Amino acid sequence: MKKIKIIAIVGSLRRDSYNRQLAIEAGKMLGDNAEFEILDYSAVPFFNQDIEYPAPEPVRQVRKAVQSADAVWFFTPEYNHSIPGVLKNLIDWLSRPISESEPQVLNGKPAAFSGIALGISGTAIAQDQLVTLISFLNMKVMNQPRLTIPNAMQQIDQNGRLALTSGAPFLEKQANEFVNFLKNITKHI
Repeated sequence: MKKIKIIAIVGSLRRDSYNRQLAIEAGKMLGDNAEFEILDYSAVPFFNQDIEYPAPEPVRQVRKAVQSADAVWFFTPEYNHSIPGVLKNLIDWLSRPISESEPQVLNGKPAAFSGIALGISGTAIAQDQLVTLISFLNMKVMNQPRLTIPNAMQQIDQNGRLALTSGAPFLEKQANEFVNFLKNITKHI
């Protein structure tokens, strides 16, 4: 049986962002249950219909990576009670048809959501907005469990690295549930 391939999309471009670190931890928790890759979309330009066809090379690369994955796991911070602009820009590119004969690459892809933030609400508002957006794009949303870790500084070690002191069991549960969700979806296709 083919191993499930999950691509992680982190809503922050910062190299050592807490959400990137959370994605790395999720990949470790998946272990041998799935292939796991973090998408690099730092070179994707602002969406602009003037350059949509043919799409710029960085857009073609991220589309190909998402298209080859079985599922998408979003790791998003929350900026001003919303999803980050870079994440929305990426989704705008991914939501557009590749060509007249090739549909957009998010259609039908299963998706999960996690996030860590400095504030007390975690990333719940951003995740709700993201769910609304990708549901419109016909992705298959795993609504439960979703992981939102508030008060990020309580999960950081003395070197500024994510330690997941109390969040680890919840991330592990979500990783296991996402694999089960994906296995159940493929049974019904």
